[in-house]
This record gives sequence, C-alpha cells and structure tokens, in this order.
Amino acid sequence: MVRLEAVIFDVDGTLVDSERDGHRVAFNAAFEEAGLPDHWDVPTYGRLLRTSGGDRRLAAWFEETGASPEDARELAARLHRRKTEIMRQVVEDGRVQARPGVVQLLDKLDAHDIQVHVATTGTRAWVEPLLARVFGPRFQTVVTGTEVTDLKPSPAAYLRVLELTGCSPTATVAVEDSANGVRAALGAGLRCVAASNAYTRDDDLSGAALVADGFTDPALVAWFHNRLPLPTSQHS
Repeated sequence: MVRLEAVIFDVDGTLVDSERDGHRVAFNAAFEEAGLPDHWDVPTYGRLLRTSGGDRRLAAWFEETGASPEDARELAARLHRRKTEIMRQVVEDGRVQARPGVVQLLDKLDAHDIQVHVATTGTRAWVEPLLARVFGPRFQTVVTGTEVTDLKPSPAAYLRVLELTGCSPTATVAVEDSANGVRAALGAGLRCVAASNAYTRDDDLSGAALVADGFTDPALVAWFHNRLPLPTSQHS
C-alpha cells in the first residue's frame, strides 16, 4: 500500500458547505440587484452545478432562458463580477463553514507532515479569504480558476498543483465531491477519494478509489488512517 505524501483538496462542496447557502445566495442577490426576475431555488441550483465555473453557469442559464449566446456571455460576465463581490461578503460574515470532519482530517495530515494543497475552479478573490478565515494558513499551494481557466472536468488545476509542488502522483490523492471533480483528478493521474454531499450524492463517482458519505464516514477515516506514514520506529 502506497503511503501518502500529499493530499489535494477541492473547495466547493468538499472542504466547505458553500454551494446551497453561499454561492446560490450570492447569485440570487446579484440577480435581484440587477433587477432581473431570475431566482435559483435549491433543486435548480443543484442541476446547474453540473456546469463548472460560475460565469459559465450563468451563461448557460441565460441561453437556456432565451438569450442569444453573445448576450448570455456578456450578461454572465457582468453579473459574475458582482456575485463574486457578494460571495466575499458572505465569507467575511462567517456564513460558510468547514464540512464536519474536515478539520480533524487536516489535523491528522498535519501531524504526519503530509502536504495539503488546493485545486479549485473557484475565483481566487473569494477562495483565498475563505481558506484563511475557515482554516488559517494550512495549505501550501492554492490553484484556482483565476489562474487555470480550463475548468474541471479538465485536469488542468490538478496538473498545475503537481507542477508547482513536484508531488508524486502515485503518493498523492485528490479529495473531491462531484463527478466533474473526480474526472479532473483521474485525468491528472491521481487517485481520488469522493466525499459526497446532498447535491452530489447521485453523481457518478464510480471512478473514485473510495466513495464516502462525507468526512465523518468511517470508511473515509479508515482509508486515510491506513495510508499515513508509519512511525519512525516502525521503519527501523
């Protein structure tokens, strides 16, 4: 069994519960400010999450509701800028929290000197303050959709983390929550552990080395425990 040297985490829906009561709320506030009739309820937003990237999600929605592709892209770009500002405020207000069990896993990885990194399609403008507020300075490398615009299921964000860190893919695991995320990790040659949530429980996560019902799932806890480096005394 290969022992872990590094773990690369997704953010939205993986490290934090940010989709339903974070991003969705920010999108709806941006719609309202712009005087638009659009409103994303919980099931609608769950369906739209199949499209990675907030601006792409908006553009797809506007096309779906009758706008031309050009108008949809222009309106999406404008609204997404404002949505990002609102999301930053949501983060600053402390309304986005770590998923249960995440902090305990990070503590265990830190205790065994395992590197932890981030590969997300989110915008750095809100990702960076969120990670700082919720987790502090834990992550050595953070790659976002601001730097890597080829979004998941493309493996680009993961490949960039591997390039920056020099981590061995065979000793590194990705942690994701969605089908797009699992596909991105596998495309980068990584094993992936899927910690599903209410939005992604029905996703096809079959490519993952483990599919768990969150970070408190005993199967996920055991998976990481069994791959931690052995104590020094056991190496001699």
